[in-house]
Amino acid sequence: MKLYYDLHLHSCLSPCGDNEMTPYNLVNMAKIFGYDIIALTDHNSCKNCESAMKIGEQIGVTVVPGMELCTSEEIHCVCLFPELEKAMEFSEYVKTTMPPVKNKEHIFGEQLIMDCEDGVLGKEEILLTTAADISIDYLPDIIDGYGGVCFPAHIDRSSYSIISALGDFSPFLRVNCFELTVKADEQEYLEKYEGTRGKIILRSSDAHYLENMREPEFTVNLPENSARALIDYLKGDIQ
Repeated sequence: MKLYYDLHLHSCLSPCGDNEMTPYNLVNMAKIFGYDIIALTDHNSCKNCESAMKIGEQIGVTVVPGMELCTSEEIHCVCLFPELEKAMEFSEYVKTTMPPVKNKEHIFGEQLIMDCEDGVLGKEEILLTTAADISIDYLPDIIDGYGGVCFPAHIDRSSYSIISALGDFSPFLRVNCFELTVKADEQEYLEKYEGTRGKIILRSSDAHYLENMREPEFTVNLPENSARALIDYLKGDIQ
């Protein structure tokens, strides 16, 4: 089945995300736009995924639990999981690899953990935008151990991308997909970087504000609308 997707969305847990970007608001906005499947991918944490998934179940939008991890090389990678339990286990692991830098709300913004009805459950005290002590060389194997999949985010950007950090997209990196921003020239990257060839190309909004969310444009073909089917597809296990 053809499904409209956005696999890179931030909530108010991300310090650079707007406080109005609550799980309730962003999942309902996805429903209004007509998305079938989305992923919540806050910086270095999955703590708002549970609420987003519950809302998605109520209104008919599949919400995949995920994270935008900042690797030790300061490369942003989207990590997606088949179930909440595995996402939360990985989230706890990532926290142990991060420097104990306290968030300064007056500089970076609040990091709000929310329930399903816009109630504040708490705040994450550790700054979530710092680099975790996890190298991109080992990340695919680590994520595989949690049953998930990962891919380099927005590789065409001038910061926090695999190309800006390393100068290349290695053909030896064990990933089956990567993300371009919506305005990037796909052919340019396929011609220039050997490591991009033969891989699934994803395009998502990376929205941090409700107004950054976009009308559905890109689709995936899956046998069913589920996190497991999406991850199997992105791993190359199903065509």
